[in-house]
Amino acid sequence: MTLTPQWLDELRSRITLSTLIGRTVKITRAGREYKACCPFHNEKTPSFTINDEKGFYHCFGCSAHGDAIRWMTDQRGLSFMDAVKELAAEAGMEVPAPDPRAAKKAEEQASLRDVVQAAADWFAQQLDSSNGAPARDYLAKRGISEATRRTFGFGLAPDSRTALKEALKKFPTAMLVESGMLIAVEEKEPYDRFRGRLMIPIRDARGRAIAFGGRILGDGEPKYLNSPDTPLFDKGRTLYNLDKASPASRQTNRIIVVEGYMDVIALAEAGIADAVAPLGTALTENQLGMLWRMVPVPLLCFDGDAAGQKAAMRAAARALPLLRPGFSLAFATLPAGQDPDDIVRARGAEGFAAILGEAQPLVERLWAHEVAAGPLATPEERAALKTRLLAHADAIQDADVRHHYREAFRERLDALFARQRPERGPRVPWAPQPPRGGRRFAPDPRLQPPADETRSIGQAGIAAPLAAALIGGLLRHPEALRRNEEALIRLAVPDSAEAELLSAMLDSAGAQEGLDTEGLLAILEPLKVYNRATTLLRADGMHFSFNRPLDKGDGADAARAAALRDLDEFIGVLVTQPEIRARLAEATADFQRTMDEEGLARQQKLRAMDEELTRRLAALSDSSQS
Repeated sequence: MTLTPQWLDELRSRITLSTLIGRTVKITRAGREYKACCPFHNEKTPSFTINDEKGFYHCFGCSAHGDAIRWMTDQRGLSFMDAVKELAAEAGMEVPAPDPRAAKKAEEQASLRDVVQAAADWFAQQLDSSNGAPARDYLAKRGISEATRRTFGFGLAPDSRTALKEALKKFPTAMLVESGMLIAVEEKEPYDRFRGRLMIPIRDARGRAIAFGGRILGDGEPKYLNSPDTPLFDKGRTLYNLDKASPASRQTNRIIVVEGYMDVIALAEAGIADAVAPLGTALTENQLGMLWRMVPVPLLCFDGDAAGQKAAMRAAARALPLLRPGFSLAFATLPAGQDPDDIVRARGAEGFAAILGEAQPLVERLWAHEVAAGPLATPEERAALKTRLLAHADAIQDADVRHHYREAFRERLDALFARQRPERGPRVPWAPQPPRGGRRFAPDPRLQPPADETRSIGQAGIAAPLAAALIGGLLRHPEALRRNEEALIRLAVPDSAEAELLSAMLDSAGAQEGLDTEGLLAILEPLKVYNRATTLLRADGMHFSFNRPLDKGDGADAARAAALRDLDEFIGVLVTQPEIRARLAEATADFQRTMDEEGLARQQKLRAMDEELTRRLAALSDSSQS
């Protein structure tokens, strides 16, 4: 589907922002606007304003700002498309339809949601029945109140192979299998997946049941069992309790990540509502992105034993390539052998908060882990420490963050090994000095504000040859479309035909998973952009690895993986460089007015970032010709 700016503007115009916000926040009229205490940070005096005429809200305390769609994504925690769909339904607008296959898939997902919700209701009934007494006793021993039990939708799966199948017989067996409720084995009748377990619904960001986690009652393995991946549930893209923790995090300005859903529930029982958990796997890139949409620095709280610390380092390694200015992780360590439930039972919510207050920044956690990894008595061991630390820094894709990590590690190494640094004289503030001869001061012409054509880079979009190389690479590697969708939507492609082609490619990738070049061309063939697509695939003179046809012999998989990595980096540079250059133009103009040291430093920093991005583009081009 293609959401044009005109369609989105029409959607915004049909939504009364004060009514939308007023459903969850107490607002009062103040002239032609409305005021409220900001829902994004704690305050007693209202500094949050809503302007229906202009269609935006703004907080003068924390600078939160946005429109109706931004409200739904930031305050409700919805994805962009879920926010658009919900607002469109309220405004009586039809969301532009995807192709028929995607529409059919959406219809099937809606039907599967009915199955999962019916299962959740039936499990809850079983827990309330006489057969549920042992499970209710177990919850009471865990300190889980009835109110918490009902809030989280606890249920019970009887120890039977057919009880749920019989209870949901109004649904086709194939749907019960597809939703993960039944297990289908060749030459056997499908049977209940969950048997003799305490059931916990797993919900999406909108609070809809999409899967289950089941804890065994009594002895047996596995202790915890989750639903398999289904059209509704992708464990790598889901965080348990996101629907409740996201609004809570707007009040606390934090989000806590713990190891399992029982940890989340124990914290909720203690009044700590802003906790989530991954679902049996290490944190994924998608889950990190979800956390960073809520707060800049999520708090990861893992056990102090070896397994917990290993999980913490896996999360750190997964986060490093994704770091960007202002966004990182912090790590709180629980005492070995204790989980959040043990802490809040013994020390209350205040004791748990004290542990969170001692959380280490990511850079400190990496440093502490590597220093403790082995002896540091010999030069070789010290050199190995330095190598490991700089390898962590080099994994960071953002040039500015990478530079600061390298500097931070070097400073710590200097302090650890007590290397003496030369004394520096007192710092002298910078000031422009008149040149000899008494002539008037003139700044270096390289620092002048850029010409109009340079200043408009962000509006004009990327250069035409780079746009052609990008789209040609995406045609050869369509799998890059889905994982870079948000970045690609932000790109301004100068050629209207290529912009239309990219939009059609994004629509196709969003409607069909596992798309390859042949399948993508088949979808594009009826469209007028097809000829441009085939032209870009045949184009010569594109000196990037992702534009070259791949051999099918030995090494093809490695070459394809390398080309995909280059394409991902290429997209990152194309998105970032116009933004950096726009900020550089502003900084240069500011520096010309102020001529102060701070302005010069900011301008030089941005220029260095721009030059680094240009070098990265050149390296990507050169690497494909070597």
